[in-house]
Amino acid sequence: MKLDPHFDLVCMGRAAVDLYGEQPGARLEDQSSFAKYLGGCPANIAVGASRLGLRAAMLTRVGDEANGRFVRETLAAEGVDVSHVRTDPRRLTALVFLAIKDRESFPLIFYRHDCADMAVSADDFDQAFLSNAKALLVSGTHFSQPATARACFAAMQLAKRVVFDIDYRPVLWGLTSPGRGEDRFIASQEVTSVLQKVIPHADLVIGTEEEFHIAGGCEDTDEALARLRRLGDATFVVKRGPLGCSVHTKKSSFAQSGFPVEVFNILGAGDGFAAGFLSGWLTERPLEECARRANACGALVVSRHGCAPAMPSEEELEFFLSRTHWPRRLRESAELEEVHRRTTGRRRWPEVLALAFDHRRQLEELGPPPRIQRFKALVAQALLRESVPGTGAIVDERYGEDALFSLTGKGMWLARPVEVPGISPLQFESGDNVGAALRAWPKEHVVKCLCLYEKQDLARLKLLYDACLATGHELLLELLVKNPPLEEIYAAGIKPDWWKLASPEKEQDWAGVERAIEKNDPRCRGVLLLGMEASEDELERGFAAAARHPVCKGFAVGRSIFMDAARRWFSGKCSDETVIHEVARNYASLVAAWRKARSECKESVS
Repeated sequence: MKLDPHFDLVCMGRAAVDLYGEQPGARLEDQSSFAKYLGGCPANIAVGASRLGLRAAMLTRVGDEANGRFVRETLAAEGVDVSHVRTDPRRLTALVFLAIKDRESFPLIFYRHDCADMAVSADDFDQAFLSNAKALLVSGTHFSQPATARACFAAMQLAKRVVFDIDYRPVLWGLTSPGRGEDRFIASQEVTSVLQKVIPHADLVIGTEEEFHIAGGCEDTDEALARLRRLGDATFVVKRGPLGCSVHTKKSSFAQSGFPVEVFNILGAGDGFAAGFLSGWLTERPLEECARRANACGALVVSRHGCAPAMPSEEELEFFLSRTHWPRRLRESAELEEVHRRTTGRRRWPEVLALAFDHRRQLEELGPPPRIQRFKALVAQALLRESVPGTGAIVDERYGEDALFSLTGKGMWLARPVEVPGISPLQFESGDNVGAALRAWPKEHVVKCLCLYEKQDLARLKLLYDACLATGHELLLELLVKNPPLEEIYAAGIKPDWWKLASPEKEQDWAGVERAIEKNDPRCRGVLLLGMEASEDELERGFAAAARHPVCKGFAVGRSIFMDAARRWFSGKCSDETVIHEVARNYASLVAAWRKARSECKESVS
């Protein structure tokens, strides 16, 4: 793999799986469910830095197992380079259990005995990788063992600039029992001695007051800083929680006030702070602005559940800094949370080419449930055969569960329906408690809702939209009406991530759709065209009209692709292989038609 020689930041060290308890206020013993996130100080900083526009890379090891693949894939999805995330064949990826007991207590247990990231060595990197980056970040934990300390010192020798996040966890230095992961400070002359060997190599040192105490070897912050100053010329950044931070260079010092927000979860807030500071420091901004960005990022992360997923995007950070009167409980700001949800942790889909085979009523007319299930499995096989970038599917759970599971985890765009088909007013297959049903869905599954649309449906659509917000799922709203009432739906506080609409008959109708989306939800993913068993010629005419409009990202077509084969297969007039062949051929033809229309449109514009 050819390396990008222009990284802003390489983060070296901890990369783990965090299992976060989902019941704030309960002891770790009493947590009944957990959310899985990426974790580990350097990995969190890498994600935060990438979200803030820096070109970040990760230098670590993961296990050859599902957790290791999760760490690697999550980093990559966040835009972090993973070319130097090595797979260790003998060790497991680190694991951490965490909980939010109250504003002062955040119990956590590290499972890091002989873990993969603690086996990182000088063999895992070369001079070109590090010397071409603006800076290398190392954290204190990797100096707790001689082998990883040697690897970090070797890396620092090759780096242009070194950022040292003290990241002191006494339990990871063997200073307390394994169950005391939440302990933040235990004095140790041995630890102080090791950390002071790092300071002369650093250009920037970041830590809490307690972390500077352990590095300085005393529990007075000013004296600790004075002792460390005698060891090197680094800029020291002291995190002071709600008070903000202080910045100390060789020549001057200043304090930067924090933001008055409620502390919900301190875990990861320091990593968000570091990412915010580095987003300014590595782009040559004044130190005062670096500190302001750092405090803002810390305030945003401290108000949320999780570490890496709580990191703000550049757009979110600028939005937060553009105002002063935010609610103290930041997570209660629907506006801010909307920006966070729409600008972080989402895979880009510039194009979606979906085969929709979530049909239930139409296939029930052709055969019994076991046969419908078998047919949908064949359609899934056809789609896998013709998969291209942007391939997608809409599949139901009732008859398409096996097909749905076979497509999940393949990198496709996937949606599944929640509505009872053919019913007006709108009803959900899972009943009114749709949020509970969505909790069991993989996050990659988009929630698709077909609505025949009457005004009384607005309340149920709002219920569904709120459930999607609560569970982190995207919403695709399909409207089978001639003039879709987008403005009315937006006015009800409903912002679907996707719309599925018929191609408007007139050019001015397309313009109306675009205006409504741009006015009410400029972060909307876009529109997908539906098929309604239209002929290929009709679809191509619709594609030609839609391709001129950037808001249209592709199609979600079903019966036009598979229905002819379905009728013959259910009546025993064609084989399984014929179904697979014809569906794959028809899908490929439709993909080609869409891309031809888009290409011709681009050529005419240029």
